[in-house]
Amino acid sequence: MAKDKFSVKKAFRDGLFDQNPIFVQLLGMCSTLAVSTSVFNGIGMGLSVTFVLILSNLFISMLRNLIPSKIRIASYIVIIAGFVTVVDMVLQAFIPSLAESLGLFIPLIVVNCIILARAESFASKHGPLPSMLDGLAMGIGFTVALVIISAIRELLGSGTLLGFKITPQSFSPAVLLISPVGGFLVVGGLIALVQWIKSKSRSKKED
Repeated sequence: MAKDKFSVKKAFRDGLFDQNPIFVQLLGMCSTLAVSTSVFNGIGMGLSVTFVLILSNLFISMLRNLIPSKIRIASYIVIIAGFVTVVDMVLQAFIPSLAESLGLFIPLIVVNCIILARAESFASKHGPLPSMLDGLAMGIGFTVALVIISAIRELLGSGTLLGFKITPQSFSPAVLLISPVGGFLVVGGLIALVQWIKSKSRSKKED
């Protein structure tokens, strides 16, 4: 059991900014670059990961004293895989277009570094409620980052948002931004911006 006091405010600040999974920890970059070509995909992937984070953190926290340390990672993956299967089946049943669009990246949530990292670093050391809140905070941070990236790529690369035409007819989309190279450029630029903001924030605190 972790001795440090859990703070809901700190958990959400970490998830959204200080330890954002994408912009700070650089976790889950494969799925981030692959699915962030549209806001619809970004929201779908973000909510899917958030759901799995919350419930896997809860179950791993509840079972943490029963799981032998030598097989803990394998046990975490089995637990995570169960919830990913639920997400995959629900999407295929109710939102088949999203399931088709996200494709292989839904099953690959099982080995997403964000989920395994929170299981190992937090859920295995804290109680059920803090672990659920940690999963929620990190999931929201991941979703917000993914939506920002997706919005930039879709708007500038296709001239649309959520599939609706936003830009005027005279606008010429930067098609490069919806390619893998464009994904790297957008993510890299946003990471640099977040680091600059964090640096400015630290400077003000020191002053």
